[in-house]
Amino acid sequence: MTRLLVAGPAGRTIEVLVEGALDGPVLLFHGGTPSAVAEFPMLDDAARRNGLRLVTYSRPGYGRSTPRPAPGAYVDDVADAVAVLDHLGVDDFLTLGWSGGGPRALGCAALLPQRCRAAATVSGVAPFDADGLDWYDGMAEENHEEYTSAQAGPEVYEAYLVEHTLPMLHTSADELEEAFGGLVTPVDAAVLTADFSNWLSRSFNHAATQGAVGVRDDGLAAMQPWGFELASIRVPVALWHGRQDAFVPYSHGSWLAGRIPGVTTHLYEDEGHLTLMYRLEEILADLKRLGGD
Repeated sequence: MTRLLVAGPAGRTIEVLVEGALDGPVLLFHGGTPSAVAEFPMLDDAARRNGLRLVTYSRPGYGRSTPRPAPGAYVDDVADAVAVLDHLGVDDFLTLGWSGGGPRALGCAALLPQRCRAAATVSGVAPFDADGLDWYDGMAEENHEEYTSAQAGPEVYEAYLVEHTLPMLHTSADELEEAFGGLVTPVDAAVLTADFSNWLSRSFNHAATQGAVGVRDDGLAAMQPWGFELASIRVPVALWHGRQDAFVPYSHGSWLAGRIPGVTTHLYEDEGHLTLMYRLEEILADLKRLGGD
């Protein structure tokens, strides 16, 4: 396991974590919203068993990564991904995005077709302006309230986050299920084990190192156009989503499934937002297959 700081665009610094099988093909993992790099044994083990070198990084404002001067769009995170890959000397890679990381994986697929061999989005969010999608339908009240405040602009949103979200990010693993509230459906609550909660808590705690700036900019990015077109994707993509998901509703997954060219879909009636992470070994094996390994 290696931690390092990488030079990013416009003089920023990007915090990077490298795990997995260090001599294998690269898997670039995009965490959810909010998150920062933290050792994740479940993902590390799945990557090792699939012979993959695991690379993940903290997005701007999270952990030790420098915030942008102004909030960016999802497309801007592709430039950060390129900076990380270039620093590590990586020519081609596979990518996986969970939840709010899903659009980042899709951005790599759309904009880096010569380098991104295949992508997977797991419980990934759809565009806020998605035609024919009620973005909030099926979303737990906690996320509904947060993103409604994001629609009101940076100042209102940051005040909301300081009052409501930062306390959750500082919770311990034992307090996490209660802090999630209605976001955790019964199937997700059943898999919120000590190990899983420990990783989420460490990731959340580190994400709040610089206060609310990282999660603020992440949430604002979700409210605006992504900066790339799904229809332009030409590399293999797998989509995984469960109907028992109150963080990112199932309708987001089904909407994306209908608009990503050639997508391989894995839609489940009995899976939630967290439960799909227990399929990581299967997800990575499928991603390797799509990428030609």
